[in-house]
Amino acid sequence: MNIKIQNHMTRHSSTSLLRSQPHQAGLDETCLLALLDECRAKGQDLHSLLLFRREHLVLEAYWSPYGGNRIQIMHSVAKSFTSAAIGLALEEGRFTLADRVVSFFPEYLPPVVDEKLAAMTIEDLLTMRSGHGAEISGAVWRRINTSWIAEFFKVPVVHQPGTVYVYSSAASYMLSAILTKVTGETLHDFLRPRLFEPLGIEGETWDIGADGINPGGNGLTCKPVDLLKFGILYAQKGVWQGRRILSREWVDRTAQARSRYGDRGLGYGYHWHTGPSGEFYAAGLFGQMIAVFPALEMVVVVTSATPGPMPCMGQILPVLQKHITAAVQRGISDPRLADRLKEIAKPEMLISLAHPASAHIGTRSYEMLDNSLGVVGLTVALSGDSCVLSLDDRNGQHSIVMGIDRWIESETDIPGQDLHHGYKLQPACVVAGARWLDRDTLEMHWIFVETVFRDTVICRFSENQVSYARSVNVNSGPLSQPVLVGKG
Repeated sequence: MNIKIQNHMTRHSSTSLLRSQPHQAGLDETCLLALLDECRAKGQDLHSLLLFRREHLVLEAYWSPYGGNRIQIMHSVAKSFTSAAIGLALEEGRFTLADRVVSFFPEYLPPVVDEKLAAMTIEDLLTMRSGHGAEISGAVWRRINTSWIAEFFKVPVVHQPGTVYVYSSAASYMLSAILTKVTGETLHDFLRPRLFEPLGIEGETWDIGADGINPGGNGLTCKPVDLLKFGILYAQKGVWQGRRILSREWVDRTAQARSRYGDRGLGYGYHWHTGPSGEFYAAGLFGQMIAVFPALEMVVVVTSATPGPMPCMGQILPVLQKHITAAVQRGISDPRLADRLKEIAKPEMLISLAHPASAHIGTRSYEMLDNSLGVVGLTVALSGDSCVLSLDDRNGQHSIVMGIDRWIESETDIPGQDLHHGYKLQPACVVAGARWLDRDTLEMHWIFVETVFRDTVICRFSENQVSYARSVNVNSGPLSQPVLVGKG
């Protein structure tokens, strides 16, 4: 794949990428419309879709309230950035792929180190062949306040390292930990001058774990276009705007994982998934993806809130491949595509189905019955066009502001870690609105726009009582909380 970005043409200010229309890049826009239709029909709640072909950004779609300047948690797409950091560190001679993991952390090792643990290498971590018997999710580790390095060495190594693929964010964490141990920098700080700054990526953040280390497998927050730039870098064999960022050898080794390891682990190699025809993918939970298609001269980025255990590889990718492969047959304009992009960028309509009972207008406080969430009080302040809901628990009072039949953007520290894949979103940017379903029932929608999560809360009021039911669109754990009841 040979993609060049030329300096003499006009660039889009927010991306530093040349832009054109899909048909100008040889794509059938009717096929792209069919892609959008099928994603919607199959319940793939897309937040953004970016398509780069033949030197140009040719499609940039954002569903409201998501937009090009919004940062989002990218989940396991972070793993592929961690892979790039390992490639850069190798090039600098910081370590080798054959180095043993135990050699970096003698202070955390168990009293007896068995032969399989002693044999585990950096390359075993990169290929998710650590020897562990089961996945360790980032959601599990986020709840651990002690050293994650120490926890890693407590996990039984049941297979000979390098032989059995078991996807696990724990392996990515240890790559980050090793990088920090040898460089004295966090993974994020190491990548900033070497990758993020050259690509013009700004405003990104990366969570910090209990050891003062970036998780490696998740926790990266950035814009969708930043993922696109990263994908283009790999499509261009490590070169960005004439400057080499990654070695060609490292990119080639990443893309050739299927031939190196066969079909075990879905062709998973150096923290990228690979396909049978040279394509490769960075994939994150709930449908965040970078897809590089060398044969089609194309890079695609998707962010979404798609449920399921493997939403990218099992749900989004088959639909994507079908329609973009059809689209490259001929370049045809379809004015309906531009209309659709304008339509999806419009805010969702919130329309009440009834007027509230007059008794509910004003401010009412409720004492909550005993509950597993530890909520002791709830206050609802209602006017004709807005609502403020406040929860009281052992950590204080947490409030969220909503419009009635309209959206209000603000920040909130309202708790919900159990519904949000273990993330404590405090404070969190939220776009919130509500509508009356009937005179006594208020339906609230809380869109945490820097994440995939959208919470729905149903409050049913009577003269002296309220019930509060909260659920979420996607999660690795429960999709709802116990219904709370309060007395006024």
